[in-house]
Amino acid sequence: MSIAVTGASGRLGSRIIDALRAADHPEAQSPPIVALTRANDSVTRTGVEVREADYAQPEAMSRALAGVNTLVLISAPVKTGVDRVQLHRNAIQAAQDAGVRCVLYTSVIGNGDEAGTWYAETQEVNRIAEQDLKNSGLHWIICRNGLYLDLDLMHLRAAGPDGVYSNNAGTGRCGYIAISELAFAIARLALEAQHGRGTNRSLNLIGETVSQQELVALANQVFDLQVRYVPIDEAANVERLMAHPMIARRGIEVARMLTGCFQCMSRGAFDVEPQFHLAAGRPAKPLTQQMSELAPL
Repeated sequence: MSIAVTGASGRLGSRIIDALRAADHPEAQSPPIVALTRANDSVTRTGVEVREADYAQPEAMSRALAGVNTLVLISAPVKTGVDRVQLHRNAIQAAQDAGVRCVLYTSVIGNGDEAGTWYAETQEVNRIAEQDLKNSGLHWIICRNGLYLDLDLMHLRAAGPDGVYSNNAGTGRCGYIAISELAFAIARLALEAQHGRGTNRSLNLIGETVSQQELVALANQVFDLQVRYVPIDEAANVERLMAHPMIARRGIEVARMLTGCFQCMSRGAFDVEPQFHLAAGRPAKPLTQQMSELAPL
């Protein structure tokens, strides 16, 4: 029986597949890996079976899940006009119909103080998916991921060696994690679930929590920069984000949602208990080490 990963050509899904392939697991032999993607020519890794699967087509997705015991379900990307609640329900139903035993859902950290922010609607989609999975009759693991260290570092380093990094988080703290670290932990959870262990629990997959000022200080130390953190208001942050072509292509609603993430930080909504060690069997690497490993960005 296989382990399948959706979004296999994406930022997180591809790293999880790499982590599964590299895993040094106590079992004698690692299970076969199935990469699920909407275009089966978008994954080229050897030793991995590639199958087409789309959350919008649950019957076809169920067929793609034939022989799968454990499914890593990457949450659907935020897109204007897309019913992500229904997409997640389709994927869970497909897993049920295919006889999948356990589903790991990649959610987002949060202690409930997200209410009233521009991120609240997006977070509600995550919480609905979590509850749908718990009610499905399947074994489940909720992976509440921290914010990707890689992405905020990309914006921070774009400020230049002595520039200014700004957002609307203020002094709030947040749990960050590099995508490679996150993938390591999720791969280990999937391998444990494959053998009937460690299911039916929710985990905050983060390293240490830091303020934006502390994040900038750590980045300055690792990358030999002199960047300053200067807080700004929500409107200015939306304008800042829309200046990035990648975000501008996705639209102002996505910029507002991302600004809502910083609102969550300012309210302490992302200042949660780290539980990475319960998934990975070791603590998360220090943020300075995670940053160093991202140096070739």
